[in-house]
Amino acid sequence: MSTTSILNSLAGSTAASTASNLTAILQAAMGASNSGIDVNAAVSSAVTAAQAPEDSWNSQITLLQSESNALTTIQANVTSLDNDMNALNGLNGPLSSTAVTSSNTSIVTATAASGSTTGNNVVVVNNLASTASFSSTVVANASTALPAESVTITNNGGTAATISTGSGVNTLADLQTAINGAGLGLTASVISDASGSRLAIASDTSGNNGNFTVTTTDPSFSFAQAATGRNASLTVNGISISSASNTVTGAAPGLTLNLLGTSPAGTSVSLSVAPDTATAVTAINQFVTDYNTVMTDLNAEFANTAGSGQGALAQDPTVRNLQSTLLQALNYTATPASGSSTTTVPNLTSMGLSVNADGTLRVDSSTLNSVLQNNFSDVQNFFQGTALNGFGHSVDQQLTSFISPADGAFTVDLQSISTQSRGLQTDITNFEANIITPLRTQLQSSLSQAEILLQELPNEMKQISTELGQNSSSGS
Repeated sequence: MSTTSILNSLAGSTAASTASNLTAILQAAMGASNSGIDVNAAVSSAVTAAQAPEDSWNSQITLLQSESNALTTIQANVTSLDNDMNALNGLNGPLSSTAVTSSNTSIVTATAASGSTTGNNVVVVNNLASTASFSSTVVANASTALPAESVTITNNGGTAATISTGSGVNTLADLQTAINGAGLGLTASVISDASGSRLAIASDTSGNNGNFTVTTTDPSFSFAQAATGRNASLTVNGISISSASNTVTGAAPGLTLNLLGTSPAGTSVSLSVAPDTATAVTAINQFVTDYNTVMTDLNAEFANTAGSGQGALAQDPTVRNLQSTLLQALNYTATPASGSSTTTVPNLTSMGLSVNADGTLRVDSSTLNSVLQNNFSDVQNFFQGTALNGFGHSVDQQLTSFISPADGAFTVDLQSISTQSRGLQTDITNFEANIITPLRTQLQSSLSQAEILLQELPNEMKQISTELGQNSSSGS
């Protein structure tokens, strides 16, 4: 049935009443002030209403993402704490570090490898290792022409190079380049001062093996030896040592000596090797800091601050289990070291670490420093045990059950969250493809057709009015 037929069937018995009814029908169909249907707005409104189930799915995805972010942060912080435990439990870690104190740092200093034997070493430095060097005749400047001659340089290994000047090698700068490129283990450099310029040649190796010779065929430009290469001579704990370098290793177990000067006659330098308490303090404080970071993370999940509600992980059993595990770990009691029936450091409290009301730790620095100064081995035994089985190992084992990449509780939890999130995203994608897209297409088509009919309606109304007017005239 056409629009005209529909409207005609609604017409009244008189032209006046029919015209009035048609006007009302037109306004209702098109809106009192609109010329047609806003198809895009109508489709959008209907589709938005149909997408209501997706709102719930998206809310769940947002919650899962919040849980994932929070878990990832806690996992990273727990990993840092576990690294602290491994370091404190390690044979090459901060509790195995030693420090060396020199009684005269202007003569000799030293560093100690991790685990070096503690004690005192006596050092006497007779002379330092020196480097061989030669210096040339002074000329006006680096660009002054050199006489034609042969310069022969022979290193301690017998390798020689002869460089001819006056034929491509004409200046000090040219000679410098030639010597440095000869592969003799020597370095040449131009030195300029108020007296003019000269060429200095120095061995790259100190000690006896760095000696070399320089000969020339023209006495007007020659080289003189400025220094002889010589080994360092010293005694360590009464044993004579000769070293080509002023950095001496192997003279005392685990020590590297840095020779800086010579000992006055009849004097010696004392090198005291002891546990590095400063490094130990830093490491223990780092453990406390990282422990507190994790505990603060966990407390934040269970807090209900200012009515804002608990965190995303408040109901997560993994997080509750971790909090309980960490608090219980603080109750660890050390077994005395082998050969001892007692220990001065049986627990964290004995070294100045105590637990706050919120489960975090605090450090009494004076107590910790005192214990490390006076009972370092007991602190080491607390963390490392008799066979790397102390507090550090105990906590590491418990934390590994959470952070293991293969089957740790965090790993399993995050995988589960990821699976749920992907499932919800798939539901949304399928709902859009199977429900929303067909609905949008259908609505777009139907409402567009209705819009076309409404756009045609004014012309049909005019036609109807004309026909009704004619019928009225005929009747009268």
